[in-house]
Amino acid sequence: MSFSFWEQATFHAPPRLTIVGAGIVGLWTAIHFKRRFPKSKVLVLERGANPGGASVRNAGFACFGSPSELLADTQNEGSDAMLRRVEERWRGLLEMRAELGDGAIGFEQTGGHELYASDSPLYKRVEEGFDKLNDELRRIFGEPPFRWSNERIEAFGISGLLHMTRTDLEGPVHSGKLIAALLLKAHEHGIQFRWNAVVTELSEQANHVLVRLNDSTVLKSEQVLLATNGFTPDLLPDLDVVPARGQVLLTEPIPGLRLRGTFHMEEGYYYFRDLNGGILIGGGRHLDIEGEATSNEGTTPMIQTALESIVREHLCSDASMQVCMRWSGTMAFGSRSKEPLVQRMSDRIGVAVRLSGMGVAIGIRVARRASEMMSE
Repeated sequence: MSFSFWEQATFHAPPRLTIVGAGIVGLWTAIHFKRRFPKSKVLVLERGANPGGASVRNAGFACFGSPSELLADTQNEGSDAMLRRVEERWRGLLEMRAELGDGAIGFEQTGGHELYASDSPLYKRVEEGFDKLNDELRRIFGEPPFRWSNERIEAFGISGLLHMTRTDLEGPVHSGKLIAALLLKAHEHGIQFRWNAVVTELSEQANHVLVRLNDSTVLKSEQVLLATNGFTPDLLPDLDVVPARGQVLLTEPIPGLRLRGTFHMEEGYYYFRDLNGGILIGGGRHLDIEGEATSNEGTTPMIQTALESIVREHLCSDASMQVCMRWSGTMAFGSRSKEPLVQRMSDRIGVAVRLSGMGVAIGIRVARRASEMMSE
């Protein structure tokens, strides 16, 4: 097939930067890069008919970490690493909200919570480390962000869990609206898109990169950035990027539901919130870490049963409660660290991946680093 002069000049001219992946990091990187180089062509390739991956298949939390998660991070990577990450998450949330607007992304500052059973060893660890953690976090927030809020448990209709922490600084977002707002901003910047474009191979040449798609199309670009998160091993199998499936379910609306806000349990491995009068709950990956290290979509009986059990035991006593939707999203972690991976793989190919389930919060800042890297 031959193209007209107009097609070649407008749609098929080699981009200065091609970004693989139209999720949060990919879209923000395209926007940041286009702001730096407004006359340059920027192309985003997405494997689906719309943005996919964890960006639109998550639970919609705008959070910077629960006490048990942050204490676990301190134990695993040290206090300095934990504090740097919290600051990145908090600043990222503020920047995202300022750029897009709370209404456009469905953000509600209803508060974030973590729940514990009184006989749980995790509760004991949090109780012991709570004051020190709050004191360390003061330098980021100007005041202690967490407080004990056991008296609110019953008001939320929660049973069987006797201890709860709360921060007023978190809340839910509407992940679909967030991506739609990002797409609108990308279009306003003149960024071009190609959908249903599955990249199968990258071949770096002296002056460009050849990008081969699964339909045998070969595109040419000056540079390529992979913002493919959990799907990165498909193209770079030797990189320290481990896919991690996050399973989710949503119940039908529950009459009289009192749950309001975002909630975590078990170092963030379980998370739930109210949504359209029902309960959205996800997680359980720690029940089968090896089995959930996959980019395959789908759910498993073991994890779905565990999620339903939490709803029935702690959140809803109505025996007629029904699940209306189940889905999964693909996150990505490193084998040794939760730090995102932003680096050049060669002169013309870079990566901005491994968001460790924090993409909503840190995506805009990771993307800024990626844009600066690809501008050098």
